[in-house]
Amino acid sequence: MDRERIVQLFFFGFLAVMAYELYELMLPFLTPLAWGILLAFMAHPALIEVEKYVKRRSLSTAIISIVVGLGVILPAIWASGRLVVEAQALYTQATVMVNTGGVSKLHDWAVNTQLGAWISKKMAERGYKLDEELPKLTLQAAQITSNYVAANATHAAKNILGFVVDFGIALLAFFYLLRDGDYYYKSLRDLTPLHEDDKKAIFDTLRTTLSSVMRGLMLTAVLQGVSIGIGMLIFGVPYWLFLALASAAAGLMPIGGTALVWIPAMIYLGFAVSWSAAVGLLIWCSVALAVIDNFIKPLAMKHGTGLPTIALFLGILGGLEAYGPLGLFLGPAIMSVFAALLRVYRKEYSGSRKEAA
Repeated sequence: MDRERIVQLFFFGFLAVMAYELYELMLPFLTPLAWGILLAFMAHPALIEVEKYVKRRSLSTAIISIVVGLGVILPAIWASGRLVVEAQALYTQATVMVNTGGVSKLHDWAVNTQLGAWISKKMAERGYKLDEELPKLTLQAAQITSNYVAANATHAAKNILGFVVDFGIALLAFFYLLRDGDYYYKSLRDLTPLHEDDKKAIFDTLRTTLSSVMRGLMLTAVLQGVSIGIGMLIFGVPYWLFLALASAAAGLMPIGGTALVWIPAMIYLGFAVSWSAAVGLLIWCSVALAVIDNFIKPLAMKHGTGLPTIALFLGILGGLEAYGPLGLFLGPAIMSVFAALLRVYRKEYSGSRKEAA
């Protein structure tokens, strides 16, 4: 074995060892760094627009970083405080409902239906009286919910330092990647040992996939939150603004989605107000979500990815399972880049270049 071969083996072996050590070193910070990268990618078009007026890249980046930081911190503080207050109010409302005879209305409605009468009869045979147990169950459920939220809020408060550190790392990465992202992008392309047209295919696929998925997810989540919030406001659901924000957040999940928010709200509306209002909210949400999910979302997400709908769905689902919330973006990106690599392989080893050679 000649000296040049030994040098190459040593270099790549040493590079692999250092790459692994670098991975171990950065492992605790990979999630906030990944969020910083995604946020920088999303904010890059805004940077270009701000830079037209400010004329300085660093100052433009600082302005956008401050806006993003406040846009995350202030809503998080408001939502956390609101959640705790409403969890505490839940138990109070349940107590008032029991004391004013509101639960008896639920009991009367239940025993006047065929299913409710059958359940009441079966419980009575086992020594449980529905009119006595229902108030107790209502209070217990409200108490459990209130205690759960309060306990988790306390737990979150204990870990506030970890959140601040992760958020600070993400914001720092966001600033530098937004400011110097073009340089890092070109450097990474130059390091890739592929033909220039193959580099372009892979990197363009990654860029368009991330853009399409981000645009589709964010757009549809906002539209779902707005439409559901308007419906709740029209039909008289309390705390409709908070529930609209919760609907927008739930809309990012491929399983359950906004139904986790508006279906319980509909049931509450039926018992607390009227079933006609509950049916109205059901129709409103069903129509709005059908339009958004079946027309707007596929058009917004599929454009630019080059992936079939089933592949896009599996990418999001598998990404969530493997990477958590980041998988919403990483899953489709991995599938798109893999498809691009297959196209490069076909062209390099079984396509036009091989035939030309």
